[in-house]
Amino acid sequence: MRGGGAERGGPERRRSKRILKERDRLLRRLTAVSATSGAVLAAGAVAVPGAMPLEVSILVVVLAAFTAIYSWWFALRGGSPAPIVVGAVAGLLVAGFGGLMGGVPAASETAASGFSALAAASVAIPLAALGSYVPTVVLCVVTIAAAAVPGYFGADVGWLVLMTLMGWGAQAALGRVIELAGQRASRRIGEIARAHQTERAASEREAQRRQDARVLHDTVLATLSLLAHSGIGVGVDALRQQAGEDARLLAQLRKGQPLEGNASLAFYSPQAQDPERVIGATFEVVRQRFVKLGLEVNWHGAGRLVLPRETLDALIGALHECLENVRRHSGAEVADVTVTEDDLMVRTMVTDAGVGFDAAGVDPARLGFAESVVGRLVAVGGRARVFSSPGSGTTVMLEVPKP
Repeated sequence: MRGGGAERGGPERRRSKRILKERDRLLRRLTAVSATSGAVLAAGAVAVPGAMPLEVSILVVVLAAFTAIYSWWFALRGGSPAPIVVGAVAGLLVAGFGGLMGGVPAASETAASGFSALAAASVAIPLAALGSYVPTVVLCVVTIAAAAVPGYFGADVGWLVLMTLMGWGAQAALGRVIELAGQRASRRIGEIARAHQTERAASEREAQRRQDARVLHDTVLATLSLLAHSGIGVGVDALRQQAGEDARLLAQLRKGQPLEGNASLAFYSPQAQDPERVIGATFEVVRQRFVKLGLEVNWHGAGRLVLPRETLDALIGALHECLENVRRHSGAEVADVTVTEDDLMVRTMVTDAGVGFDAAGVDPARLGFAESVVGRLVAVGGRARVFSSPGSGTTVMLEVPKP
């Protein structure tokens, strides 16, 4: 069966094809239900003893069976609905001429003919739905003509013709209603899909913006902060190396090139391409970097924790930012990192004995903590907690889930 409307490319085209396929299946099955109902009722009308001569009754039942069986073949396999009309109209003619034979009750003849006409009208459902009005009208006229044939021999066919016309009109209207409802549903689904795509694109842009902000905060802004303080406590070579790495990173961002893994870790993450990496090896790179910047980092606890790549990147990125905060704000020269794990979580505590601060007074909108620490961990299902007070040092607990 053919479908209407221009098909668009991509997901919309595939969605349109699925909708049309389901629509056609529904139309064919409704046709089969209507045709079978009419055929069964017609057969029942002539099966009453004395309603029709035996040979006429048998022929009507055979034609009704053919109509019902083929209608379900049409519903399940497709094809042309014309044989449904042929079988139903043939049954209508046989019942009509059988009614002309002596001794046949008029009610039985009218019922058998009317139900056969109903079976024939079932094809109006798919034809009218798809806009095939000319075939619909032609087949309707053929059915009405067949119903009116006994009238030439003196039979009263007024009610039968009216029933036939109403049956075709009702089923054609049903087909159009289904088609129009399907079109509205298709448009609505398309609107929802486009809204979802727009929202997803906006979310991806926001995520990229936040990621770029983390990159700038963790690299360029940190280096500029060192320069603003005349690089106190940092060797010239380390500062020059960091500035060079920042420049390369900015060049990648400016060209729109994707960064491997967590973008803000590109300048110190290991080069291994394995989907899982050992946290001990990664930490050593971080530790050496902060040693060059003048902060001694002591490692305690598990030294080999295997985590998924994005989880590891988030944890190391948050750890890096915590150590950077220790170096810049605490006044301490040593920080301790303790790693523990259980069946569900990996916990990393960063502790210093520096000046401390009022944890409740930290502005949650500060980029360094909200994005570079909390934002990273939340993105992989983790969280961060801060424990500090003035003069008593600071402890930050970083938690990420295990796979």
